[in-house]
Amino acid sequence: MIPSQWPPSLSTMAIEAKPDAPVLVVDDDPKILGLVRTYLQREGLGVVTAGDGSVALDEIRRSRPQLVVLDLMLPGLDGMSVLRQLRQESDVPVLVLSARGSTPERVYGITEGADDYLVKPFSPAELIARVKAILRRTRPNDGGDAILHHADLTIDLGRRQVWMGGREVSLTSTEFRLLAALVGARGRVLSRQQLQDAMYEDTNAGALDRTIDVHIGRLRAKLGDDPARPHYVATVRGGGYRAVDAR
Repeated sequence: MIPSQWPPSLSTMAIEAKPDAPVLVVDDDPKILGLVRTYLQREGLGVVTAGDGSVALDEIRRSRPQLVVLDLMLPGLDGMSVLRQLRQESDVPVLVLSARGSTPERVYGITEGADDYLVKPFSPAELIARVKAILRRTRPNDGGDAILHHADLTIDLGRRQVWMGGREVSLTSTEFRLLAALVGARGRVLSRQQLQDAMYEDTNAGALDRTIDVHIGRLRAKLGDDPARPHYVATVRGGGYRAVDAR
């Protein structure tokens, strides 16, 4: 079947990325590139690299990576500009790896569409744990033909797709997991810690409460959900979030 968008856009290519597609590492420091590439290759992952933002975008179109590890302080087109442009066209997961480690900077990175954020200097073991967690939650669920329904939403857990009133909604892997967790809870309130666990599984990702709120905000925006009069996700003051009772 010919895709509805032809020729293929960056988004189409990202969706078609295979589990054995490479990981793209973007950094202008050759030592960091070499270190990250070595550790990823030890895990059996293919790796391609880029030293600046423009080359990174070209490489995404060429190699269709399953994950992008992205530095922010790049020559020319900086990492945040790369992330913003990428999020206009693709839901390929992005792990920011940056020396900018303040809370506002980390929250801003998540706001712009990063799936996770790791601060330099970093532990290679933690980097690998986070990469594995992201890849695990973005790959199709082998066991999975389960379908969740909520209001006019259809959530296919196996294919990791969401449909709203017959229209597919493009979500990042993090947004998908949050929505699936909330709907799967059948109206129960989920705390930020429980939602963090849903996002990061068994890894100690150290997500901030505010990043959970940012991801929820992005999810609501894609669903067209007004926080003041929600149809899908309600805020519970002092408690967390819950799926709105389907009417």
